[in-house]
Amino acid sequence: MDTTLPRLTLPLSGLSCASCARRVERAATGVPGVATATVNLAAETAEIAYDPGLADAARIAAAIEAAGYGVPEERVVLSIGGMSCTSCQGRVERALAGVPGVLGVAVNLATGAAEVRVARGAVDTDALIAAVQAAGYTARPDDGAAVSQRFGSGTLILGLCLALTAPFLADMAAHLAGHHLLPAWLQLVLATPVQILGGARFYRAAWAGLRAGAGNMDQLVAIGTTAAYALSVWHVIAGGPLYFEAAAVVVTLVHLGKWLEARAKRGAAEAIEALRRLRPDWAARIAADGSEERVPAAALRPGDRVRVRPGESFPADGTVEAGETEADEALITGESRPVAKAPGDPVTAGAVNGAGLVMIRVTAAGEGTVLARIMRLVQSAQASKAPVQALVDRVAAVFVPVVLLIALATLAGWLAAGADHATAIVNAVSVLVIACPCALGLATPAALVAGTGAAAQRGVLIRDAAALERARGLDTVVFDKTGTLTEGRPSVVAVAGDPDTLRLAAALQQGSEHPLARGVLRAAEAAGISLPAVHGFRAAPGRGVAGTVEGRALALGNRHMMAEIGADPAPFAAFAAAADAKGATTVYLAEGGRVVGALALADTLRPGAAEAIAETRALGLEPVLLTGDAEAPARAVAAALGIARVEAEASPEDKANRVAALRREGRTVAMVGDGVNDAPALAAADLGIAVGGGTDVALKTAGIALMRDDPRLVPEAIRIARATLRKIRENLAFAFVYNIAAIPLAALGVLTPVIAGAAMALSSVSVVTNALVLRRLGRATRRV
Repeated sequence: MDTTLPRLTLPLSGLSCASCARRVERAATGVPGVATATVNLAAETAEIAYDPGLADAARIAAAIEAAGYGVPEERVVLSIGGMSCTSCQGRVERALAGVPGVLGVAVNLATGAAEVRVARGAVDTDALIAAVQAAGYTARPDDGAAVSQRFGSGTLILGLCLALTAPFLADMAAHLAGHHLLPAWLQLVLATPVQILGGARFYRAAWAGLRAGAGNMDQLVAIGTTAAYALSVWHVIAGGPLYFEAAAVVVTLVHLGKWLEARAKRGAAEAIEALRRLRPDWAARIAADGSEERVPAAALRPGDRVRVRPGESFPADGTVEAGETEADEALITGESRPVAKAPGDPVTAGAVNGAGLVMIRVTAAGEGTVLARIMRLVQSAQASKAPVQALVDRVAAVFVPVVLLIALATLAGWLAAGADHATAIVNAVSVLVIACPCALGLATPAALVAGTGAAAQRGVLIRDAAALERARGLDTVVFDKTGTLTEGRPSVVAVAGDPDTLRLAAALQQGSEHPLARGVLRAAEAAGISLPAVHGFRAAPGRGVAGTVEGRALALGNRHMMAEIGADPAPFAAFAAAADAKGATTVYLAEGGRVVGALALADTLRPGAAEAIAETRALGLEPVLLTGDAEAPARAVAAALGIARVEAEASPEDKANRVAALRREGRTVAMVGDGVNDAPALAAADLGIAVGGGTDVALKTAGIALMRDDPRLVPEAIRIARATLRKIRENLAFAFVYNIAAIPLAALGVLTPVIAGAAMALSSVSVVTNALVLRRLGRATRRV
C-alpha cells in the first residue's frame, strides 16, 4: 500500500469469492488517481490509496458499482449556519464533497440543510462539521428536534435597527420638504450601533468568506455599507454630505428582508415540520409480565406490543391485535377521512388514533417506518437540484468577483467623468448593495421546498427535482389495470367444468401472491372448502401456476399457459366469451394436457378511476391501458373508463418492452403501477408513478410515489409537479432580470443605496412569497 497518499476504506457488498475481490480491485485501480486498492474479503472492505486531486470516493464507488458490486451508504443531515447566497451553498457543497468517503452532497439554501451521502462507517460526522467550519460556516447534526432554530429570526437585533433607523426615515421625509431634523452628531450616534451591531452578521460572514478564499453576498453588503458609513464619519470631521441614513437603512432593510424571508421559508417548510411533529416521543409498551411501561418511541422494536389510547399518535408501524378504532392518516397519505381499523389491519406511525383503545404489534419502528421513509424522501427531494440549477451555479461561481469589478468600474467611471468622490462612492455602494444574489440562490430551493411539501400533504411524494422536469414534457400516461384503476380484489363470479375445479384451483394458488390467486382463495374460504397441500409449486409470471395436488399434475393459467402445455381450452370457449363480455378474466385448470375446468374472475373499478382518466385528458395527456389480462376484458374496462388505446396480455417483462415501444414512437411516457410487479415498466418510462408508494421498491423505482390507492392522485401529482417547476422558472426569470436590470441602473446613479437596499431585500422576499403560492396545493380539499 502506498503510504504517501491518503487512504480510504470503503465498505463493500455483493462479494462472494476471491475473484470478486480481484474484480473490485481492478475496477478501483482503473479510476484515474487511484494508486492501489486492496480488498479484504472477510471484512468486505476495500482500502484504497488515491490522489484527492484526481479521484474521490464518489468516482471510486461508481466504478465499483459499475463492476457489479455495491458500496453501502448512509445519510447524514447537517444544519448549516451562515449561508446567505447561492455562492455560499456551492462552497459548502464543495467543502463536504472533499471529505474522504463522501459519495454525494446536496445543500438547500432555503432550509439551511445539507444532505450528505457517505460510505457506511467511513466518515465521522465531526469530520463533516470540521469541513464546513473550515469553509467559513457553522454546522451541527440535524435531528429534526428544532427546525425553527434553523430559521433564527434575529428579532432583537432587527428591533434595535428599526428603532435607531426610524429617525433617519423621518429625516429623509423632512428633507423632501426642504428641512433637516437630525444634526450630524446625532446621526453618528444613531448609525454607529446599527453599523456595528446590525452589521456584525455581515462582517462575520464576509470575513469567513475571505478566509475561505471566496466571495459572498455579505461581502457586498459589508463593503457597501462600511464605505457609506466611513465616508460620512470623515465628512462629520472634515465637512461634506452625510450618508449615515444610507448605511443604516440598508443594514436594517437587509435584516428586515432576512427576517421576512426566514418566516416565509419556515412556512414553505411547514410540511416536513408537520411530519416531524407526528412522531410521538413516548409509547406504552406491554412488558413480558403483562404490565405497561412507558418507554421512548425510539426504543421500540419489531414484535413489541404497544397500547395506544384514544387521541394518541401511533408510535410505530404495526398491526392491530385487539380493539377497533379509526385512524386519521391525513398528513401521511392525504386521506381526509378517518380509516377504520380492526384486528389484523395495519397502522402507520404518526397516524392519530380515534376513539378506540387498541393494542398493536410493532412491525417497524424508528427509521424503518413509512413516516420515516416519507420524511427522508421529502428531505431528499427538497435538497435536490433542478437541471436548470446548473446554470445558476455557474453564474454564482463568478458573480461576487464580477460585481466587485463593476463597483470599482463605477467608482472609476464617475471620478473620470468629473463627479466628486462622494457621488462616485455612493453609486459604487448602490451597485454593491443591489447586486446581492440572494433571490437567485433562493429561486429554486424555495419553490422545491414549498412544492414537494405541498405534494407530501396530499399523499404525493416527489423523489427529486429531475422528476419535476420529466413531468413537464409528458404526453402519454400508461396505467396498469389491476390494483391501479381497479380495486385489485378480483372475485370468482363463475366456475365451469369439473365439480372439483374451485378446490383444486385454490389448492394450487396457495403458493401465489397474485391478485387473481387471492380471489380464488377467498372464494374457496367463503365456500368452506378445506384445501389439500400443493407440492412442486411453480409460477410462470404473466401466465399462471403449476404443481401437484393429491398426486395430480395440474396447471392453472391463461390461454398462453394452456398453449405452452398443449392443453386446448376450446371446450370452454362459450364460457370464456360470456366472461369476456362482462369484463371478467378467464383462467383454465388443466390436467395431463387436457383442460378440465375454468373460472371467471371479475374486478371492480376504483372510485374515481373514470374521473382520473378524464382529468388526465384535460391535462393534454393520452391515457393508455397496459395489462396482463386478455384483450376482451381489458377492452371492457377501457371502454368503461374512456381509454382508446389498450395494450393487453403483457407479462411483467413485456410491460417494460411495451413502454419502451411507446417511447420509440416519440412519446414522453409516464407509467403508473404498483411499484412491485410493475417495477421494470416504471423504470422503462420517462417518469414512473408508483401507487401505494410506501414501499421501498416504489421509492427506488419511481420518480413520484402516491401514498393512496386513489387514481385521481395521478393527474393531481402531474399538476403539482408542473406547478412547482413553473414556480422555479418564474423565480429564476425574476432573479436574473432583477440583477441584469438593477446593476446598470445603480451604476448610472439612478438608484440610491437606500432604494437599492430596499429593492434587494424585496427581491428575496418576493421570490420566497411567490413559491409560497404552492402551499395552497397542499391545503386543497380532495374531491370525493
